[in-house]
Amino acid sequence: MVKGKKRNKEVEFETGLKGRSGRVVVAAILINSTIFILKIIVWIFTHSHSMFAESIHSAADTVNQIILAFGLYKSAKNPNIKHPYGYANMKYISSLISGVAIFCVGTGFSFYHGIDGLSNTDEKAKKKQSEFIWAYIVLGGSFCFESVTLMMAIISIRKSAKQANQSFISYVASGADPCVNVVLFEDSAAVAGAGVAAVCIGLTAYLKSSIPDAIGSLLVGVMLGAVAILVVYTSVPALVGRSIKLDQLDKINQELESDAMIKAIHDVKGIDMGNSMIRYKAEIDFNGRELTRKYLEEHDIRKLWEEVKGFHSIDQLNEFMLRHGEKIVDIMGDEIDRIEMNLSKKFPKVRHIDLELE
Repeated sequence: MVKGKKRNKEVEFETGLKGRSGRVVVAAILINSTIFILKIIVWIFTHSHSMFAESIHSAADTVNQIILAFGLYKSAKNPNIKHPYGYANMKYISSLISGVAIFCVGTGFSFYHGIDGLSNTDEKAKKKQSEFIWAYIVLGGSFCFESVTLMMAIISIRKSAKQANQSFISYVASGADPCVNVVLFEDSAAVAGAGVAAVCIGLTAYLKSSIPDAIGSLLVGVMLGAVAILVVYTSVPALVGRSIKLDQLDKINQELESDAMIKAIHDVKGIDMGNSMIRYKAEIDFNGRELTRKYLEEHDIRKLWEEVKGFHSIDQLNEFMLRHGEKIVDIMGDEIDRIEMNLSKKFPKVRHIDLELE
């Protein structure tokens, strides 16, 4: 089987940290790192279990979003010899790492601190009730600022979903933009977590008991565990290799089959590579008559006939066939390039086209 020439069609898309997703992640890093510092200071003074869990929550969010930023940066790198199809999957890898980190660090520490609080009465928390006002202030600020990045993530996803002609929920579930998904899930949990922590700290102050505060830590841990599951669930399919939608694949197939040079196509595959890129592969059966007709249009058939009539040996015929056979193969390569170019213009997301001759 002979493979057609492969082309990496360059189409301009917003990728990396300068793209829409990158701006959301960078904003989340700045906000979450600031909130983490404030929460950890308040925890030092109040010794609140819920505030500790929220501090770990913000720390995990910050570290994870730095990992996401690195993944976005790497995903925008150009293909090279070692990675001919580029680095688009780096953002899926970074989001998967984030999901695992959220579960291991965020959920683990929150559960540990919550269980410890239920097992041991925290006398320090009882003695610092008057200082819980700082916890409320920081949690209120956290709620407001986390809401900002949450809205940025929602707006980004809505725009992307509209471009992809999908609903908001289906776009999120598809994992097409894993980094913004992580920000969406994390900041949704952060906004909810700030509310939970405030309520539990308030109950601790009112009841003079550290038990509600410890329960708050456990609830934050549960939310972080749910976030981790969602992040992993939406990241894994893309890493495994996910086909594009059937109707989208059918449109590409129809465009290819409508070309006069193509008699039939077989073993078609369309893979979503992330970063708004599709890899399309098909085995094609060339129309020999059309290819020959194309060749003869560029050569005077009368001159060819006169040349053939002048042959006096089989060697001359052999040389004639070899020369023109090579030229026909060259035209076939040009036609494959033309077909690939037409596909990439018609479908800009198709960045890698592999056409194989049967």
